[in-house]
Amino acid sequence: MAEMKPKLLIVEDDEGLQAQLKWAYDDFDVVIVGDRASAIAALRAEEPPVVTLDLGLPPDPDGTSEGFAVLDEIMRLKPDTKVIVASGHGARESALTAIERGAYDFYQKPVDIEQLGLIVRRAFNLHRIEAENRQLASKAGEGNRVLGSLITAAPEMIRVARTIERVANTNVSVMLLGASGTGKELLARGLHEASGRRGGNFVAINCAAIPENLLESELFGHEKGAFTGAVKTTEGKIELADGGTLFLDEVGDIPLPLQVKLLRFLQERTIERIGGRQHIAVDTRIVCATHQDLEAMIAQGSFREDLFYRLAEIVVKIPSLAERPGDATLLAKAFLNRFAAEMNPQVKGFAPDALAAIDGWPWPGNVRELENRVKRAVIMADGKMVGAEDLDLDDAEGSEAEALNLKSAREQADRKMIRHALARSEGNISNTAKLLGISRPTLYDLLKQYDLQA
Repeated sequence: MAEMKPKLLIVEDDEGLQAQLKWAYDDFDVVIVGDRASAIAALRAEEPPVVTLDLGLPPDPDGTSEGFAVLDEIMRLKPDTKVIVASGHGARESALTAIERGAYDFYQKPVDIEQLGLIVRRAFNLHRIEAENRQLASKAGEGNRVLGSLITAAPEMIRVARTIERVANTNVSVMLLGASGTGKELLARGLHEASGRRGGNFVAINCAAIPENLLESELFGHEKGAFTGAVKTTEGKIELADGGTLFLDEVGDIPLPLQVKLLRFLQERTIERIGGRQHIAVDTRIVCATHQDLEAMIAQGSFREDLFYRLAEIVVKIPSLAERPGDATLLAKAFLNRFAAEMNPQVKGFAPDALAAIDGWPWPGNVRELENRVKRAVIMADGKMVGAEDLDLDDAEGSEAEALNLKSAREQADRKMIRHALARSEGNISNTAKLLGISRPTLYDLLKQYDLQA
């Protein structure tokens, strides 16, 4: 994909000069207008970083009133725009006034194309540097770090963090709803750290990752001799989190018999270890998460309604990464800095094609997929800059249109689906096969056929 040219807005009513300027700037995407209304419309539509502005515009071509009106409106609407004003001979006072009102620089008429070109290019460079500095400054500030360690600039995610902060110092149970990889454990940990329980343990357990016959022991613990292999008394996760917070990830995978026991704990705040008869009082706050539709599971009878309302005193919906504009790039840079320091210190940043690919990718695996791809890219990068090819996102746009025939189109679709599923499953073959709806042997065959790595 060809790199997009930077936008340059030229506000000039002289048609001859319009043509001359357009010809001189073939390395820019030039938009030319000749009056105030068109200039403001173009500013809104194109958001150009740099504008060249003739102060003498109709209906006041011999004066400066229209030009200054355009300048003032640009500074009001988009103050980071670099405006370069035209100054006729003997009109230096107007040029200086324009600088005072926010213009970046001025040039004299008749136009010296080469000199103006230098001013324009310098303005573009300064605009880029200032934008990068603003991004770095905001990244380091509180605006992009919420709940201590959560990086975001998206209003949708900031609202989530503020909600969690508000409920942190209560003892209500909180349910986090969101797709896999959206950062639910990070938010749960942030809730714990923001609460009065921060001095206690934060204990996390993934209910989907533990076999049903072991999950009860993991949660409630067991007494010595309770079953074969129980050689000592072991505290469960609920007990270990006494005075702190227990995070139950994928709570929808808890089997029905164990749901009853969990409900009893939530009602009575006591537990019994497996094989024990003693009621043990436990002060543990429950935060849970799931990507499943629990209300549908309640209707199907696979999740208890009374347990749902005990767990979901406060429900917080976590937006996907695709619903958090700008966060993919912000997070990618944070991941790159961390992984480069650990694994490949020569890597310093992302190439423009990589940033474009990150911004354009839908991120079906959310933050987890982004983290995995950046880690791989940092390891694979040969130079100082990570490119789109290192991220394996270079076909994010337009790959279907480039397919040679139906066979190659199917192959591209297969590759993309398998890569997405691998990212979401963190390389786990069994979970990848389940996501794709195929058997493990079939997946192994496809990985071999397409030369893909698990």
